[in-house]
Amino acid sequence: MIEFIRPDWPAPSGVRALATTRRGGVSRPPWDDFNLGHHVADDPAAVAENRRRLAAAAGLPGPVVWLEQVHGVRIATPEAPDPRADGRFTDRPGEVCAVLTADCLPVLLCNRGGTAVAAVHAGWRGLLAGVIEAALACFDDEPSAIMAWLGPAIGPQAFEVGGEVRAAFVAEDRRAADHFAPGRAGRWLADLYGLARLRLDRAGVGAVHGGGFCTFNEQDRFFSYRRDGQTGRMASLIWLQS
Repeated sequence: MIEFIRPDWPAPSGVRALATTRRGGVSRPPWDDFNLGHHVADDPAAVAENRRRLAAAAGLPGPVVWLEQVHGVRIATPEAPDPRADGRFTDRPGEVCAVLTADCLPVLLCNRGGTAVAAVHAGWRGLLAGVIEAALACFDDEPSAIMAWLGPAIGPQAFEVGGEVRAAFVAEDRRAADHFAPGRAGRWLADLYGLARLRLDRAGVGAVHGGGFCTFNEQDRFFSYRRDGQTGRMASLIWLQS
């Protein structure tokens, strides 16, 4: 049975959103079993069936335009739909925005008026480069009129990075130091959720929900690239109901 995570946030009634887990599909190990990524060497027929099941179970209003994510800051829009991007924005009902993750942070955004939404793929590179800010810039609204939901990502007790990553974040914003803890042998444990909340707060987004998952430690529920290497991908999706 497919398991969906439904965001617990006060989104307008016309906004639909969900995140998938690894449960409910047909892919075989090591992609077992609800892998939605075509780029991870899984059987294409299994991925196609998983995507078909997703559309049916979620009641998607149309086909998903899956992105070719590159850890950058480009946001695809209805006017510039090139899929080589790390986020998708739309103000058109019936268009499904989606990102794939397996440790990186999915961020879903909507405005309080329920007229625009976006899905963002935010690993540490994208966060540092400003992918969330790039998505916010697609909205006509002020950031204070936008809310965010943080989906399943690697947790702060499992995401080990080098000192150069911490230094880059701290150089950009001293407050980022609060979201790193000492790790093993001079390395650091990074809190992606905390770093994303910092970026959102600095941009003016006060309504931030979600977080608290750990794809690395919740093996029976989530894919994790850091834990398993070759593995599947989960999706986080948002759209405007037509």
